Amino acid sequence: MSATAQDVNKNPNKKEPPILGPHWTNGAARSHNAGSNPDMTYHGGPVLPSATVKAIWWGTSWPSYTGDKITGIDKLYSSLSGTSYEATVDEFTDNAGHRVGSAVTYQGHVIDGGSLPNHISTSAVLAEVCKKVPSPTAGAYYPVYVDKPRGGANYCAYHSWGSCNGKAIEFGFFFKLDGDAGCDPQSSVSGQSQGLKALANVSGHELSETRSDPNGNAWYDSSGAENSDKCAWTFGGRSITLGSTTWEIQGNWSNYDFDHNTGYANSSGQKGCADGTNYPGPYTR
Repeated sequence: MSATAQDVNKNPNKKEPPILGPHWTNGAARSHNAGSNPDMTYHGGPVLPSATVKAIWWGTSWPSYTGDKITGIDKLYSSLSGTSYEATVDEFTDNAGHRVGSAVTYQGHVIDGGSLPNHISTSAVLAEVCKKVPSPTAGAYYPVYVDKPRGGANYCAYHSWGSCNGKAIEFGFFFKLDGDAGCDPQSSVSGQSQGLKALANVSGHELSETRSDPNGNAWYDSSGAENSDKCAWTFGGRSITLGSTTWEIQGNWSNYDFDHNTGYANSSGQKGCADGTNYPGPYTR
């Protein structure tokens, strides 16, 4: 995305938390100028040395839901910690020397069967997090999955930040992606519904960006793209294995892998993407 687009996505309404790192649909995904320096640079903000995650499922259909999305996303987050996939973000540091680490603590999920508002603003998503987790873990990440399709929106998910009862937190937002061609990774992994496959891919995208650029002022490139934006809709292999489960999840941009020509190519042909199957990250090799 352009720097201007990045500014627009940081919602100009100061009462609203910013929209950061939107996972654009496949048709709306931004290309990256292959002639420019594609490496990400640091802009002074914090990173997450470790991640604590608790998922929230919001919408009237979830209390009676019997499909595989809730249990599948539980498995995904439970299997991430210490993996080569998570290590693809571990090269990025803040100005205090804190490095993004691959430790992920998953606290499970909660369900809210209440109705969604007609317009799901970022402040509404933050309010939902504060409602369901009134005593959050400071700095934790709370992805919110709704049972509303994307409709005319040109993104599948995003991440943001705010505070609940005086504690700074990170949160994410995810549309229902069943049958959504614009957000479908076209995964060949068997035994998973299409909706779960789509959510898993965008969940990996947003968590990776939250770890390296939680507040929108840490790591991104000259066009405003975060690490997962730069590798959106490109995959290093047919799948990645996390614990006992297999997924098709896009990789993340690595300055190290681009500079050493060891990554796989993004949509602009820049070989800086890593998903843990080609290289796990420079600090865990």
